[in-house]
Amino acid sequence: MSQELIIVIALALSLGFLTGMRNVSNIVATMISSRAFEPQVALGIASVAQFIGPFIFGVMVATTIGDEVVQSKVLTLTIIAASLLGAIAWSLITWYLGLPGSSSHTLIGGLIGAVWVGAGSSAIRWHELTLVLTALLAYPLLGFLFGFIMTRLIYFLIQNASLRINDFFKHSQLLTATTLALGHGTNDAQKTVGMIALSLVVGGFLPNFQIPLWVIVVSAGSIALGASFGGWRVIRTLGGKLYKIRPLHSFATQLTAALLIVGASLFGAPISTSQVVSSAIIGVGASERISKVRWGVAGDIVTSWIITIPASALLSAGFYWVLISI
Repeated sequence: MSQELIIVIALALSLGFLTGMRNVSNIVATMISSRAFEPQVALGIASVAQFIGPFIFGVMVATTIGDEVVQSKVLTLTIIAASLLGAIAWSLITWYLGLPGSSSHTLIGGLIGAVWVGAGSSAIRWHELTLVLTALLAYPLLGFLFGFIMTRLIYFLIQNASLRINDFFKHSQLLTATTLALGHGTNDAQKTVGMIALSLVVGGFLPNFQIPLWVIVVSAGSIALGASFGGWRVIRTLGGKLYKIRPLHSFATQLTAALLIVGASLFGAPISTSQVVSSAIIGVGASERISKVRWGVAGDIVTSWIITIPASALLSAGFYWVLISI
């Protein structure tokens, strides 16, 4: 294994760490804000479940990222390094601003920018990329819609329940949050898996695209380690700035997001877990009362989603030119 390949793998694991640190807020923000769990307990549950996720639900998302979006035969390790640096830079920017940016959008944008300037547009498999982008666009809309419907359904089912129903919604979050964390680990950790496997092929370490067990272990470990640190800036945005979250809101959000994320992972769709959770939170709040949601904050989140792909693409293209000049 060459020194350049080791550096690229280290960059991929760094991105996985940042993804875990920033995106764990999607899992624990509502748990903490609804007072279902103490912060450290919530982070512990999320970290363990995210590590286990890829071993339960498979690595179809990794195959999509590493073997279907770009053509590995015309890539170089410099191109992959630039794409990862662009993704890392944008992840740090959105983390600093406290915005729930999308790791999927960030990585896809990084790949597009670096591959386009380094190998040409023909190296991008546009049909497969279009399918990925369609899923990235569709799932936040589904998150809002499912969250809206889920909340209405829950209110219908508990219309004659006593106030003790809140205890059910608090305790049930152990199941819904764990399932959501498993799905998050399955989808987001696999993006690191896919990038490392792609690097091993491009670097000549593997003859064709395949995923060794050690790649899954270190990738899942990086995202779980990052999750254990927690992304407190984003937790405050999702957990308190949109509206006051109660146990019912948290339960409905987690159930909605878990169903969508696990389903997408089983089909190999690399979706944005942060977008699904954020849109589910907004859908749950809007279902109760449209004016309940602070739409200005929601607008800031949507804006960060829109600019993520072009911003990370420009950053990775810039990093590529810097690397080749060095």
